[in-house]
Amino acid sequence: MDGLRVIPTWRHGRERLYVCLPDGRNIAWYDREAGRVNLLGEDREDDVLRTLGPFITGPVTVGPPPVPTPAELARLTLHPDDDLAPNRPGESLLVALDRDPGPARRLRPDPRRRALEAEQTVGDALDRLDGAGWHAVHSVPLPGGSRIHHLLIGPGGLFALHTLYARKQRVTVADPLVTLGRREPIALLRRVRADADRASYALTAEVRPVLALVGPTAVSVPAAPREVRVLTDLEVQTLARQGGVLKPADVEALHAMARDRNTWTRV
Repeated sequence: MDGLRVIPTWRHGRERLYVCLPDGRNIAWYDREAGRVNLLGEDREDDVLRTLGPFITGPVTVGPPPVPTPAELARLTLHPDDDLAPNRPGESLLVALDRDPGPARRLRPDPRRRALEAEQTVGDALDRLDGAGWHAVHSVPLPGGSRIHHLLIGPGGLFALHTLYARKQRVTVADPLVTLGRREPIALLRRVRADADRASYALTAEVRPVLALVGPTAVSVPAAPREVRVLTDLEVQTLARQGGVLKPADVEALHAMARDRNTWTRV
């Protein structure tokens, strides 16, 4: 793989050497103190080790990022203000609409309410997976005012979902562009991937990006987008069919990290 580069950073007082793709996404990092190379995808192991070769000192172990230890989990006892678990689907939009409902009469529907409907529709579907060993965290705030609409954690891994209201619209997905009906296309898949990448960084685990379309009349995807799964709101529960990636203890550990607001303050 060409174009990989190494970027040194400091995280929690420890140096990490991140291996990044040309577009800036992280695919691995080397923790010198721990003597470990953490991979977000096993298929890139040879390329990562070749790129890190000049920087590695001494023997290293190579593998997926470790989940938090019980001692680390003990530090995650949360103040209620820092716990994201009670967030409702579309929590940020609900708060915004409560503060500023907008004029009673509008020539066009408030786009915030359509976005809220989309997040609530997808969020309700994800919440129904709770009994199957999955957890959903909604409206995860990120620095800069952005947020992850939904984060799903379970036996099949982690997914960052971005919802899009598409009621009675034909949707065309041509990476990175998404077109609703006759509107101008937007490069939405870049944000979908960026959100998942930030979540991977915060949780030190692979998070896969998903675009969830709510209510489309038809979906056209001429070529499969890079890394992003495109699903309708009626299909999002199929994510629960993914299995064999995380053990129950790993799921609970990652959920504990994801629900802590402080996890997301430096991504």
